[in-house]
Amino acid sequence: MRRTIDSFRRDTARRLRANATDAEETLWRHLRRSPVLGTHFRRQVPIGRYVADFACLAARLVIEVDGSQHAEGPVAETDKERTRWLESEGYRVLRFWNNDITQNIGGVLESIHRAISATMAFDEPLKHKRHRD
Repeated sequence: MRRTIDSFRRDTARRLRANATDAEETLWRHLRRSPVLGTHFRRQVPIGRYVADFACLAARLVIEVDGSQHAEGPVAETDKERTRWLESEGYRVLRFWNNDITQNIGGVLESIHRAISATMAFDEPLKHKRHRD
């Protein structure tokens, strides 16, 4: 039986959720505990040909958690390409190093909440705009 790309991405996302890093688990615990009104984060989310570590689709926000292997070389180039593509699709991408999460979770959460607030505030006037006949 031939697997579709969608089933491959779903299986990949499922595998990544099962094998999350300590930093990803820490961030996930905090995102689940302190939801921001109007948001819902998911983890290991297939978007296009990529699987994002975390995403809030309502706010069009993607969060990537990176280890040292992402600092340079081919992995860093792939990350840049991924970010460019996600941004071209209307997503804002925030990247945090593992040690940012383990050593400064408060600062990381503040950055995420600021990004969500900015996005939701920008979209709010559009939601309440009335059309006249």
